[in-house]
Amino acid sequence: MTASPTPSPDAPAGAAPRPQVEFFWRPGCPFCMLLERSLDSEGVTLTKRNIWEEPEAAAIVRSVADGNETVPTVRIGEVAMVNPSARQVMAVLAAD
Repeated sequence: MTASPTPSPDAPAGAAPRPQVEFFWRPGCPFCMLLERSLDSEGVTLTKRNIWEEPEAAAIVRSVADGNETVPTVRIGEVAMVNPSARQVMAVLAAD
């Protein structure tokens, strides 16, 4: 699934749009909830993908997590991060 970047609602006029941030999660995961809350406070819009409901999402996570379904996993363009901190996600967004 490829989507073009969407502008952040609080981005200054003429600013480059933020790339899509895919957030792979599963219900009941406290690490997922913590990362989601941290990214939300930074104004990051997430495309959430529940690995228990989407077999394709689970396959993507396994492909970048050594065959495991480790969540949270975040994918920004070609960059995939398994169990990243909010700081790591924000660094990738800043580099884009």
